[in-house]
Amino acid sequence: MPDLHYQDAFPPSEFARRRSALAAAIGEGVAVLQGAPSTGAFDLFRQYNDFYYLTGAECPHAYLTIDGRTGRSVLYLLPTDERLAELEGAELSVTFPDETLRLTGCDDVKPLEALAGDLRSAKQVYAPHLPQEGLQACQDTLRVQAKMAAQDPWRAAAESFANRIASLCPEAEVRDLSPTLGAMRRIKSATEIDQMRFTGRLTAMAVSEAMRCTTPGLLEGQLRAVAEYVYLLNGATGGGYRPIIAGGDNIWNIHYYRNNCRLQAGDLVLMDYAPDAANYTSDIGRMWPVSGRYEPWQRELYGFVVDYQQLLLDLVRPGMTWDNLRQEVEAKMAPTLSRVRWSRPSFETGVRQLLTTCNPLTHEVGMAVHDSSGYQTEPLEPGVVFALDPQLWVREEKLYIRVEDTVVVTDSGIENLTPQCPHDLDAVTELMKEPGLMQLRPDLFAD
Repeated sequence: MPDLHYQDAFPPSEFARRRSALAAAIGEGVAVLQGAPSTGAFDLFRQYNDFYYLTGAECPHAYLTIDGRTGRSVLYLLPTDERLAELEGAELSVTFPDETLRLTGCDDVKPLEALAGDLRSAKQVYAPHLPQEGLQACQDTLRVQAKMAAQDPWRAAAESFANRIASLCPEAEVRDLSPTLGAMRRIKSATEIDQMRFTGRLTAMAVSEAMRCTTPGLLEGQLRAVAEYVYLLNGATGGGYRPIIAGGDNIWNIHYYRNNCRLQAGDLVLMDYAPDAANYTSDIGRMWPVSGRYEPWQRELYGFVVDYQQLLLDLVRPGMTWDNLRQEVEAKMAPTLSRVRWSRPSFETGVRQLLTTCNPLTHEVGMAVHDSSGYQTEPLEPGVVFALDPQLWVREEKLYIRVEDTVVVTDSGIENLTPQCPHDLDAVTELMKEPGLMQLRPDLFAD
């Protein structure tokens, strides 16, 4: 029997624990999930996040059922294509049931054609109603995609998986599984947090190396190449989301993605990019001077946001909401604001808006960079991982300033998962004096 490809980042017991928790949550129902299809391209297959979360299986056209009454989980898989297995290597398959069950910890594996018959007797079926997250996708990007598709009269109609289940099981009540999965993914296990420490460290290493490599005249996208070198060198499969590497005026478009402009002396560059490692990512935001020295106004604004974020890192703890945090921050910052003399009135306006209206607890992070939602209105609790991302707009001058880290809530406070990349402005400029990969290997440039 060939060696079957299966992930090695998590033990089978981790997936079994998740499946058991889901079975307990759905009571008398049966949950059914659809894995990602093949793409028809010479690319690296990336499983849907929810399916990977429950199985670790990285094979296309796979399905999973979890019976809430018995706790049993069944994988439905295609048979092995012997020619394809010879060319690309074998993967989980109904052809090799014993090894597939040993690796995944599921209770049974069946051919895909058995799924319809097994579901017809169910009286209550749970299926995700939200679209599934694939490579570099999150619910925010999928909502944008759906909005654009709705405006296209020529698009190919795609029936939702939940609707197909409803037509297949006309006697069953079909319920939405997405809220249950979102609540489960919201609280990370110790094993997940260890994985996210690793992705956070890679993220910090990559952005630090980009700082070393920065010189006027580089293309923004060349800093992406530096980051991806670090990611791939350390076993990641690539980027966890579309990179934001913006120089100068491009920073104003906060999700700028073209990354094809040259970096200019005197400008800042913003970098926000993290890897996809074992289907988990991270998030980060750093700004540094292309020339290696912060201009006075850059030091004034970015330095303030860095100090403000440090205060947030010290204050955030379990049980907090943004309203609680804002009250503490306003009390702590009042003496500082009374002493500061801003060089421009617009700076003071932007800072006061930052402190009173801009929620720095921007989004959760996990398998998707914008992961499951709900924490912005609920008290923080241990195991929640989120981006701490204060953002300052000076709208009159089209200036946008931010610094971002991924943090996990602990029993007593938070742990920063991306601290290795410097925040302090002087530490940044000192790091930029060190030679980077591009300086050490100029022979890697074709021209």
